[in-house]
Amino acid sequence: MEQDISKARVLLEALPYIREFYGQTVVIKYGGHAMKDEHLKKSFALNVILLKYIGINPVIVHGGGPQIGNMLNQLGIACQFKEGLRVTDQATMDVVEMVLVGKVNKEIVNLINLNGGKAVGLSGKDGETIRARKLEMAVQHDDAPPEIIDLGKVGEVVNIKTSLIGTLEREGFIPIIAPVGVDDAGETYNINADSVASSVATALQAKKLVLLTDVPGILDENKNRISTLDRKKAARALDSGIITGGMIPKVKCCMEAVESGVEKAHILDGRQENCIILEMFTKGGIGTQIVAG
Repeated sequence: MEQDISKARVLLEALPYIREFYGQTVVIKYGGHAMKDEHLKKSFALNVILLKYIGINPVIVHGGGPQIGNMLNQLGIACQFKEGLRVTDQATMDVVEMVLVGKVNKEIVNLINLNGGKAVGLSGKDGETIRARKLEMAVQHDDAPPEIIDLGKVGEVVNIKTSLIGTLEREGFIPIIAPVGVDDAGETYNINADSVASSVATALQAKKLVLLTDVPGILDENKNRISTLDRKKAARALDSGIITGGMIPKVKCCMEAVESGVEKAHILDGRQENCIILEMFTKGGIGTQIVAG
Protein backbone atom coordinates (compact mmCIF):
# COMPACT_ATOMS: atom_id res chain seq x y z
CA MET A 1 0.00 0.00 0.00
CA GLU A 2 2.82 2.44 0.86
CA GLN A 3 4.36 1.88 -2.56
CA ASP A 4 1.04 2.68 -4.26
CA ILE A 5 0.66 5.83 -2.16
CA SER A 6 4.18 6.88 -3.19
CA LYS A 7 3.32 6.39 -6.86
CA ALA A 8 0.17 8.49 -6.45
CA ARG A 9 2.22 11.24 -4.79
CA VAL A 10 4.64 11.30 -7.73
CA LEU A 11 1.75 11.71 -10.17
CA LEU A 12 0.28 14.56 -8.16
CA GLU A 13 3.66 16.31 -7.99
CA ALA A 14 3.81 16.20 -11.79
CA LEU A 15 0.34 17.74 -12.17
CA PRO A 16 1.42 21.42 -12.15
CA TYR A 17 3.95 20.73 -14.92
CA ILE A 18 1.42 18.76 -16.97
CA ARG A 19 -1.03 21.65 -16.62
CA GLU A 20 1.65 24.16 -17.68
CA PHE A 21 2.75 22.22 -20.76
CA TYR A 22 -0.68 20.97 -21.87
CA GLY A 23 -1.31 21.83 -25.52
CA GLN A 24 2.26 23.11 -25.97
CA THR A 25 4.92 21.89 -28.41
CA VAL A 26 8.23 20.44 -27.23
CA VAL A 27 10.99 19.92 -29.80
CA ILE A 28 13.43 17.15 -28.91
CA LYS A 29 16.75 16.50 -30.65
CA TYR A 30 17.36 12.74 -30.41
CA GLY A 31 20.93 11.55 -30.75
CA GLY A 32 23.99 10.19 -28.99
CA HIS A 33 24.02 7.02 -26.89
CA ALA A 34 20.24 7.16 -26.48
CA MET A 35 19.98 6.13 -30.15
CA LYS A 36 22.30 3.12 -29.75
CA ASP A 37 21.33 1.35 -26.53
CA GLU A 38 18.22 -0.83 -26.99
CA HIS A 39 16.93 -0.22 -23.45
CA LEU A 40 17.36 3.56 -23.80
CA LYS A 41 15.71 3.54 -27.23
CA LYS A 42 12.57 2.01 -25.75
CA SER A 43 12.71 4.42 -22.79
CA PHE A 44 12.90 7.35 -25.21
CA ALA A 45 9.92 6.06 -27.20
CA LEU A 46 7.81 5.61 -24.07
CA ASN A 47 8.71 9.08 -22.78
CA VAL A 48 7.66 10.65 -26.08
CA ILE A 49 4.44 8.63 -26.24
CA LEU A 50 3.56 9.65 -22.67
CA LEU A 51 3.99 13.32 -23.57
CA LYS A 52 1.53 12.91 -26.44
CA TYR A 53 -1.03 11.04 -24.33
CA ILE A 54 -1.11 13.78 -21.68
CA GLY A 55 -1.69 16.54 -24.23
CA ILE A 56 1.82 17.74 -25.04
CA ASN A 57 2.97 17.82 -28.67
CA PRO A 58 6.48 16.34 -29.10
CA VAL A 59 8.34 16.98 -32.36
CA ILE A 60 11.49 14.90 -32.84
CA VAL A 61 14.57 15.88 -34.85
CA HIS A 62 17.18 13.13 -35.02
CA GLY A 63 20.84 12.78 -35.85
CA GLY A 64 22.68 9.80 -37.29
CA GLY A 65 26.39 10.57 -37.68
CA PRO A 66 27.69 7.16 -36.52
CA GLN A 67 25.20 5.32 -38.73
CA ILE A 68 26.32 7.41 -41.73
CA GLY A 69 29.96 6.65 -40.95
CA ASN A 70 29.27 2.93 -40.72
CA MET A 71 27.46 2.86 -44.07
CA LEU A 72 30.21 4.85 -45.79
CA ASN A 73 32.74 2.33 -44.51
CA GLN A 74 30.63 -0.59 -45.71
CA LEU A 75 30.36 0.95 -49.18
CA GLY A 76 34.07 1.80 -49.30
CA ILE A 77 33.46 5.54 -49.69
CA ALA A 78 36.41 7.45 -48.26
CA CYS A 79 35.66 10.46 -46.06
CA GLN A 80 37.54 13.71 -46.32
CA PHE A 81 37.64 16.03 -43.31
CA LYS A 82 38.44 19.73 -43.09
CA GLU A 83 38.80 21.43 -39.72
CA GLY A 84 37.42 18.26 -38.13
CA LEU A 85 34.22 18.36 -40.19
CA ARG A 86 33.20 15.79 -42.81
CA VAL A 87 33.20 17.04 -46.39
CA THR A 88 29.96 15.89 -48.02
CA ASP A 89 30.42 15.32 -51.75
CA GLN A 90 27.57 14.07 -53.93
CA ALA A 91 28.31 10.38 -53.29
CA THR A 92 28.43 11.00 -49.56
CA MET A 93 25.23 13.05 -49.69
CA ASP A 94 23.44 10.16 -51.39
CA VAL A 95 24.48 7.91 -48.50
CA VAL A 96 23.56 10.55 -45.91
CA GLU A 97 20.04 10.86 -47.33
CA MET A 98 19.65 7.11 -47.63
CA VAL A 99 20.73 6.50 -44.03
CA LEU A 100 19.00 9.45 -42.33
CA VAL A 101 15.72 9.41 -44.27
CA GLY A 102 15.42 5.79 -45.35
CA LYS A 103 16.87 3.95 -42.37
CA VAL A 104 17.30 5.90 -39.13
CA ASN A 105 14.11 7.94 -39.51
CA LYS A 106 11.96 4.89 -40.21
CA GLU A 107 13.53 2.93 -37.33
CA ILE A 108 12.47 5.70 -34.92
CA VAL A 109 8.98 5.83 -36.44
CA ASN A 110 8.68 2.07 -36.11
CA LEU A 111 9.95 2.12 -32.51
CA ILE A 112 7.31 4.64 -31.45
CA ASN A 113 4.51 2.92 -33.35
CA LEU A 114 5.36 -0.49 -31.91
CA ASN A 115 5.16 0.93 -28.38
CA GLY A 116 1.69 2.43 -28.81
CA GLY A 117 2.35 5.83 -30.36
CA LYS A 118 1.50 7.29 -33.78
CA ALA A 119 4.60 8.60 -35.56
CA VAL A 120 5.22 9.85 -39.10
CA GLY A 121 8.69 10.34 -40.61
CA LEU A 122 9.68 13.42 -42.61
CA SER A 123 12.70 14.90 -44.26
CA GLY A 124 13.08 18.58 -45.02
CA LYS A 125 11.93 17.85 -48.57
CA ASP A 126 8.46 16.78 -47.43
CA GLY A 127 6.13 19.75 -47.65
CA GLU A 128 9.24 21.93 -48.19
CA THR A 129 9.64 21.76 -44.43
CA ILE A 130 13.35 22.69 -44.33
CA ARG A 131 14.59 25.27 -46.82
CA ALA A 132 18.39 25.30 -46.80
CA ARG A 133 21.43 26.87 -48.39
CA LYS A 134 25.05 25.84 -48.68
CA LEU A 135 26.98 26.47 -45.46
CA GLU A 136 29.91 28.83 -45.89
CA MET A 137 32.42 28.37 -43.11
CA ALA A 138 35.28 30.81 -42.55
CA VAL A 139 38.24 29.83 -40.36
CA GLN A 140 40.59 32.42 -38.88
CA HIS A 141 44.29 31.53 -38.64
CA ASP A 142 46.26 34.06 -36.57
CA ASP A 143 46.45 37.39 -38.42
CA ALA A 144 45.85 35.92 -41.88
CA PRO A 145 42.64 36.63 -43.78
CA PRO A 146 39.81 34.16 -43.03
CA GLU A 147 40.02 30.91 -44.98
CA ILE A 148 36.78 29.77 -46.62
CA ILE A 149 36.26 26.04 -46.08
CA ASP A 150 34.17 24.21 -48.68
CA LEU A 151 32.29 21.34 -46.98
CA GLY A 152 30.35 20.36 -50.07
CA LYS A 153 26.71 19.43 -49.49
CA VAL A 154 26.64 20.70 -45.91
CA GLY A 155 23.89 23.25 -45.40
CA GLU A 156 22.28 25.61 -42.94
CA VAL A 157 18.62 26.39 -42.33
CA VAL A 158 17.10 29.32 -44.19
CA ASN A 159 13.47 28.74 -43.29
CA ILE A 160 11.20 26.19 -41.61
CA LYS A 161 7.74 25.72 -43.10
CA THR A 162 5.50 24.51 -40.27
CA SER A 163 2.25 23.65 -42.07
CA LEU A 164 2.90 19.90 -42.42
CA ILE A 165 4.21 19.61 -38.86
CA GLY A 166 1.13 21.42 -37.57
CA THR A 167 -1.22 19.18 -39.54
CA LEU A 168 0.41 16.05 -38.12
CA GLU A 169 0.22 17.45 -34.57
CA ARG A 170 -3.48 18.22 -34.91
CA GLU A 171 -4.17 14.73 -36.24
CA GLY A 172 -2.49 13.15 -33.22
CA PHE A 173 0.76 12.13 -34.89
CA ILE A 174 4.32 12.61 -33.62
CA PRO A 175 6.51 14.12 -36.39
CA ILE A 176 9.98 12.58 -36.73
CA ILE A 177 12.23 14.87 -38.80
CA ALA A 178 15.49 13.93 -40.55
CA PRO A 179 17.89 16.92 -40.81
CA VAL A 180 18.04 17.02 -44.61
CA GLY A 181 17.06 20.25 -46.37
CA VAL A 182 16.70 21.52 -49.91
CA ASP A 183 17.56 24.85 -51.54
CA ASP A 184 15.67 26.90 -54.13
CA ALA A 185 17.33 24.97 -56.97
CA GLY A 186 16.40 21.59 -55.52
CA GLU A 187 19.88 20.73 -54.21
CA THR A 188 19.90 18.54 -51.11
CA TYR A 189 21.97 19.38 -48.01
CA ASN A 190 22.95 17.62 -44.81
CA ILE A 191 22.35 19.94 -41.83
CA ASN A 192 23.47 19.71 -38.23
CA ALA A 193 20.59 18.17 -36.25
CA ASP A 194 20.99 20.50 -33.25
CA SER A 195 20.69 23.48 -35.58
CA VAL A 196 17.60 22.03 -37.25
CA ALA A 197 15.99 21.33 -33.87
CA SER A 198 16.65 24.92 -32.76
CA SER A 199 15.18 26.30 -35.99
CA VAL A 200 12.11 24.05 -35.77
CA ALA A 201 11.54 25.06 -32.14
CA THR A 202 11.78 28.73 -33.10
CA ALA A 203 9.44 28.38 -36.08
CA LEU A 204 6.85 26.54 -33.96
CA GLN A 205 7.40 28.91 -30.99
CA ALA A 206 7.79 25.77 -28.90
CA LYS A 207 7.51 25.78 -25.14
CA LYS A 208 10.79 23.89 -24.89
CA LEU A 209 13.77 22.77 -26.93
CA VAL A 210 15.45 19.65 -25.55
CA LEU A 211 18.86 18.44 -26.77
CA LEU A 212 19.83 14.91 -25.73
CA THR A 213 23.60 14.51 -25.30
CA ASP A 214 26.10 12.14 -23.73
CA VAL A 215 27.01 14.45 -20.83
CA PRO A 216 25.06 15.45 -17.68
CA GLY A 217 24.53 19.02 -18.92
CA ILE A 218 26.67 22.15 -18.71
CA LEU A 219 29.37 21.82 -16.07
CA ASP A 220 31.06 24.59 -14.09
CA GLU A 221 34.81 24.92 -13.53
CA ASN A 222 34.57 22.29 -10.75
CA LYS A 223 32.75 19.84 -13.06
CA ASN A 224 29.46 20.27 -11.20
CA ARG A 225 26.25 20.43 -13.20
CA ILE A 226 24.72 23.87 -13.64
CA SER A 227 20.96 23.46 -13.38
CA THR A 228 19.95 26.86 -14.83
CA LEU A 229 21.66 29.54 -16.90
CA ASP A 230 20.10 32.65 -18.32
CA ARG A 231 21.21 33.77 -21.77
CA LYS A 232 23.66 36.37 -20.47
CA LYS A 233 25.33 33.95 -18.07
CA ALA A 234 25.57 31.37 -20.85
CA ALA A 235 27.31 33.96 -23.05
CA ARG A 236 29.78 34.74 -20.25
CA ALA A 237 30.44 31.02 -19.75
CA LEU A 238 31.26 30.73 -23.45
CA ASP A 239 33.56 33.75 -23.36
CA SER A 240 35.37 32.55 -20.22
CA GLY A 241 36.07 29.09 -21.61
CA ILE A 242 33.95 27.20 -19.06
CA ILE A 243 31.97 25.77 -21.97
CA THR A 244 34.30 23.98 -24.38
CA GLY A 245 34.43 21.50 -27.27
CA GLY A 246 31.26 20.02 -28.68
CA MET A 247 29.14 21.72 -26.02
CA ILE A 248 29.81 25.14 -27.59
CA PRO A 249 27.56 24.74 -30.68
CA LYS A 250 24.85 23.09 -28.56
CA VAL A 251 24.77 26.00 -26.14
CA LYS A 252 24.71 28.47 -29.04
CA CYS A 253 21.74 26.63 -30.56
CA CYS A 254 19.93 26.86 -27.23
CA MET A 255 20.72 30.56 -26.88
CA GLU A 256 19.47 31.30 -30.38
CA ALA A 257 16.21 29.46 -29.70
CA VAL A 258 15.62 31.31 -26.42
CA GLU A 259 16.47 34.64 -28.05
CA SER A 260 13.90 33.87 -30.74
CA GLY A 261 10.97 33.15 -28.43
CA VAL A 262 11.37 29.58 -27.19
CA GLU A 263 10.68 29.74 -23.46
CA LYS A 264 13.38 27.31 -22.29
CA ALA A 265 16.09 25.17 -23.86
CA HIS A 266 17.45 22.10 -22.11
CA ILE A 267 20.65 20.09 -22.48
CA LEU A 268 20.40 16.73 -20.76
CA ASP A 269 22.02 13.33 -20.61
CA GLY A 270 20.29 10.88 -22.93
CA ARG A 271 22.10 8.03 -21.19
CA GLN A 272 19.81 8.52 -18.19
CA GLU A 273 16.69 6.37 -18.43
CA ASN A 274 13.48 8.46 -18.64
CA CYS A 275 15.58 11.62 -18.90
CA ILE A 276 12.84 13.62 -20.67
CA ILE A 277 10.23 12.90 -18.00
CA LEU A 278 12.71 13.57 -15.20
CA GLU A 279 13.69 16.91 -16.71
CA MET A 280 10.19 18.13 -17.48
CA PHE A 281 8.19 16.87 -14.50
CA THR A 282 10.53 17.18 -11.51
CA LYS A 283 11.46 20.35 -9.67
CA GLY A 284 15.24 20.11 -9.96
CA GLY A 285 15.47 18.37 -13.32
CA ILE A 286 18.52 16.39 -14.33
CA GLY A 287 20.18 18.60 -16.97
CA THR A 288 20.83 22.26 -17.67
CA GLN A 289 18.12 24.67 -18.74
CA ILE A 290 18.86 27.94 -20.55
CA VAL A 291 16.30 30.71 -20.15
CA ALA A 292 15.93 34.29 -21.34
CA GLY A 293 17.71 37.02 -19.42
